[in-house]
Amino acid sequence: MKRILVLGAGGFIGTHLVLRLKEEDAWVRGVDIKVPEFSTSAADDFVLGDLRDQVFCRSLFDHAPDEIYQLAADMGGAGFIFTGEHDADIMHNSATVNLNILDCASEADVPRIFYSSSACIYPERNQEDPDNPDCREHTAYPADPDSEYGWEKLFSERLYQTYAKNRGIEARIARYHNIFGPLGTYDGGREKAPAAICRKVAEAENGGSIEIWGDGTQTRSFLYVDECIEGTLRLMRSDCTVPLNIGSEEMVTINNLAKRVISISGKDLRISNIDGPTGVRGRNSNNDLIMQELGWAPNQTLDAGLRDTYAWVSRMVSHSNA
Repeated sequence: MKRILVLGAGGFIGTHLVLRLKEEDAWVRGVDIKVPEFSTSAADDFVLGDLRDQVFCRSLFDHAPDEIYQLAADMGGAGFIFTGEHDADIMHNSATVNLNILDCASEADVPRIFYSSSACIYPERNQEDPDNPDCREHTAYPADPDSEYGWEKLFSERLYQTYAKNRGIEARIARYHNIFGPLGTYDGGREKAPAAICRKVAEAENGGSIEIWGDGTQTRSFLYVDECIEGTLRLMRSDCTVPLNIGSEEMVTINNLAKRVISISGKDLRISNIDGPTGVRGRNSNNDLIMQELGWAPNQTLDAGLRDTYAWVSRMVSHSNA
């Protein structure tokens, strides 16, 4: 039985990843500073602790795992990343975690590790036109991310690549593009756009309105979590050593995203565009390289994922208001 260590297992993607690995009969140790917020972890062993603490990190390697999935990071949506108020914590906390884990993994001779990077590493100059963003993998350099979160992710990509080169641990790196779905944070300030919009629509009275930050013409693509997990496992089990986008190529404006959720809800709601942090003007996954390297790319429609996500968020909102 394969022994797998999932770091960040209390988070949204980590919770889904643990479920999938258990379906494949792996033995899974999940680690996080918190337990999953909306479900019980499926991990065989769930360890609470702070990965910034090197002594704690070393304790996780009493039995060396066959694989590590490193998803742990200090992160959130636009309201957390783009205000500038959390930049020092974001960079210090996430970089410290990655430094600790790579040292422990290389000392324990772990053969392979997966690192979850982000589309936020792409240069701001390539994302000024909302209709034509350029997020091909090779355009990451010359580097110019639009946030300190993106800078830390890019640094950590290089960190994993240098450990692969100098310490012999195989690294697989994915640049996630806006992953969404059930069991994700939908309020509190760290939620991302799909979950936030689903919450706003679920809470709104019929005939009312919801607020959208910015003018709403900024564009993004959003990937349903099941496809994210599929891409992650395919990459981890491949021979690909370069960072790959894992995201959807179905780009929408944020106003259009809101309209789709409103349509799914069946409510009659207006959109009110207000000032707020928005990040780059346009971002969309380019899946040419993942098709070339893995012979696969995500293909689920945005609407299919939004239906599942809205249904779950709506139930959560109803329960909290009961």
